[in-house]
Amino acid sequence: MNPLREWLAGGPLISDGAWGTQLQARGLDPGAAPDTWNLSHPELVEAVARAYVEAGSQVILTNTFRANAIAMQGDLEAINRAGVAISKRAAAGQALVFASIGPTGKMLMAGEIGPEQAQAAFAAQAAALAGAGADALLVETMSEIEEARLAVAAAKSTGLPVIVSFAFDSGKNKDRTMMGATPEAVAAAMVEAGADAVGANCGVGVEYAAAICRRLHAACDLPVWIKPNAGLPKMEGTDIHYNVSAESFASHYPAICQAGASFLGGCCGSTPDFIRALVSARCASS
Repeated sequence: MNPLREWLAGGPLISDGAWGTQLQARGLDPGAAPDTWNLSHPELVEAVARAYVEAGSQVILTNTFRANAIAMQGDLEAINRAGVAISKRAAAGQALVFASIGPTGKMLMAGEIGPEQAQAAFAAQAAALAGAGADALLVETMSEIEEARLAVAAAKSTGLPVIVSFAFDSGKNKDRTMMGATPEAVAAAMVEAGADAVGANCGVGVEYAAAICRRLHAACDLPVWIKPNAGLPKMEGTDIHYNVSAESFASHYPAICQAGASFLGGCCGSTPDFIRALVSARCASS
């Protein structure tokens, strides 16, 4: 029996915040693959995960976003299995661990990769993550429906619950993916693909999240995953800064929940302080 609905029986769950920017704050070089730190700096990766658990996250991810055979090289099975083990240690039974599967970084529809190659890469990653004991698999930051279909099929073969999340950052109203897919098209396609939940992450910022959530929720009866950025990034010298405070971010909590969100957290630029603010907003609205 799929446990997703059981997990959500008490209401929306608070997920975690950004990983990449948190690892950069701990010394990861900009442009380096964060996933490799699962083997080289596991204690620093665990510190990020534990900080989110201590802030109140009920769901944390794994540091495995790029760990597929198309996006990067290395001992990918070891990187993926270590990513789950690290997050499970940090969760210590206080939070669920949803393993992160990102896009390949190549365009399927443009012929940069073939469907068989993408399917094999996703299947190998999903198998490693599931074998390491993840509670669910999160296919995230997708822009291309066909690539997401392949990732969902690979993830579903493990028997774990599968959430699929798209980045809506294009179009006049910032309500389309880079490939032009609308929330309605995404919802319909992911229901057909067999996803257990659908959502939006990354994109252009929290101010757009409620509208996107409302449309996803209206288009299907799946739980909705929402994890927006902390505003738009700005370069200050060699550093990247985000212009939304934790309190401003969390002020959107009631609207996003009313729009139908089942999961709510932060993406790029968010920190444990953002999660603490979301927890406070949840308590204030209950």
